[in-house]
Parts: sequence; structure tokens; C-alpha cells
Amino acid sequence: MAYFHKSPWIMHYDASSCNGCDIEVLACLTPLYDVERFGVINTGNPKHADILLITGSVNEQTREVVENIYHQMPEPKVVVATGICATSGGVFAECYNIQGGVDKVIPVDVYVTGCAAKPEAIIDGVVKALGILERKYEAMQALAGGVDQMIIAPAAAEDLPEILALQKIAFKSEAEIYNDFSMAPLRQSMTDIQTDFQKMVFFKAVINGKIVGSARGWLDKESGTGHVGRLVVHPYFHGRGLGHKMLLAVETALAASQRFEVFTGHKSKRNIQFFERCGYKPFRQEKVGPGTQRERLYMEKINHA
Repeated sequence: MAYFHKSPWIMHYDASSCNGCDIEVLACLTPLYDVERFGVINTGNPKHADILLITGSVNEQTREVVENIYHQMPEPKVVVATGICATSGGVFAECYNIQGGVDKVIPVDVYVTGCAAKPEAIIDGVVKALGILERKYEAMQALAGGVDQMIIAPAAAEDLPEILALQKIAFKSEAEIYNDFSMAPLRQSMTDIQTDFQKMVFFKAVINGKIVGSARGWLDKESGTGHVGRLVVHPYFHGRGLGHKMLLAVETALAASQRFEVFTGHKSKRNIQFFERCGYKPFRQEKVGPGTQRERLYMEKINHA
């Protein structure tokens, strides 16, 4: 954890500010304040960032960008809303195209007020963010240590928001493989997943009260096929056996099936190897649709139970 204190990497994004706060953010890098002497690095890549510092209120054009940046950042991460516009929408809060402050779109951990926010206040906000980052890291370590106490159980309707958020985190790596962020799991809405919940069996993997894995399935009685869909595990828990246990839970719930079927991307080597270890074999491959190079690889396993 010491490296967070010694060299926190920050990504600054202007969500639609008047540039007053942006100038103050740049002032933090000038010789007078020189935050880089403390190891603070300003990065342009969300995959390398620990802290997301946002200035300006969020409007219709920047909402999706803010969400994408946030979801591309690795865990643990902290969001710092800088300036009155980022914290509440400011004088633009009532405008027709303004969503409001940053917390209307993504969770915010630290609020730095001011119009414009002073460099001293921004630096103080970053320092507070480091403390929160450390606590989040410790919480993740505690979760990792609780794998032995993991509980797999049927999901309830109130679990759906957390499952949907986990699904979008887990499928980011898939989208990056194909450079295609239009995948259905990333576009699924709360209404869509609620509809799925009425037709499918949902399971969740819980560690210390947090959902870290999920899977769903349904039985096609006409063909006798049990379909397994959207098996996801939080990236932090890869390689710990959660995926196999989630898959087994769905297969057990669909025990009346004559065969089980799943599909994954044709370039998703990790997923293909995982399902092969679980006894699945490829039997068909087809394009997802026009305008994309992505293909689905269908895999099956005969149910000998």
C-alpha cells in the first residue's frame, strides 16, 4: 500500500467547467506548489489512475464519457469532485442539459468546494483521497482473505443493482479484447436485468456481505438444454475458484437438462480455457452481427448426472 502514498496517479477530466478550476488544477503542477515532488503523477490513461479528479458539472455530452472513464479505472479507486460545479452543478444546475454534480453519474468520495477551487484546497482533497484509497485497499484485502467464507446463494431482486454493476466491471476486459464497448452486457439496463430475473435463475457469490460473483441460467424444455449466461467474477478475485463454483451452482439448478450450453467471444482465451477445464467443448461459431468482427463461440457439455 505504500506506493499509493509515494506515487498516486491522478486523471483529471473537465466535464464542462468554465476552466477556472482547470487552471487551478494546472497551478498545482507549477513550481509554486509542484505536487510532482510528492510523487503525484498526472496521467491521461484511466487504466493507470488511482484518483479521478473531475472539474465542472456533468452535461448530456459528458455523462457517458465520465461513466466510461470511471469504469475503466482499476480497483481500488477514488473520485474527487473539484469546484462548486462538480460538487453540485453550481450556477448551471438548473440548465436543461445539465445532469448536476458528478455524484449524479458516479460515486464521489471527496468534495472540494470553491469557485474556483484553490490549489491548496485541491491538494488537501487529494490527501484526503489517499486516506480513502488506503481504506478501500484494506477492505479489498479483507475480502480476499474471506474467500474461504464465501457463500453462494440464489440472488434476490434487491441484489440486481449490485449484480448489474459487477457485470459491467467484469465485461470491460472483454470489450477491450475486441475494442467493442457496445456489448449487450455493458448496455444492459436495470429494466432489462429485472426482466431476465423473472425468467432465469440467478446466483450470487458473497464475501463479507459484498457480491463478487454472479451467474444466471435457464432451461429450454423443448430441447432439454440448460443455458448458462453471464458468469462474472470481480477481476480482483480471478483465479480463486469462484467461477467454477458459480457454474456448478447454475448446473445444479438446471439438473433436469440433457446438456448445458454457454457462449463466449472467439478471442476470449481465458474464458474458453476455463469452460474447457469444466468439461465444455466448442461446437459452433457465428458472427454476432453486421458491423463487428466479434464472433460467438458456442460450447456444450453433456449432463451425465
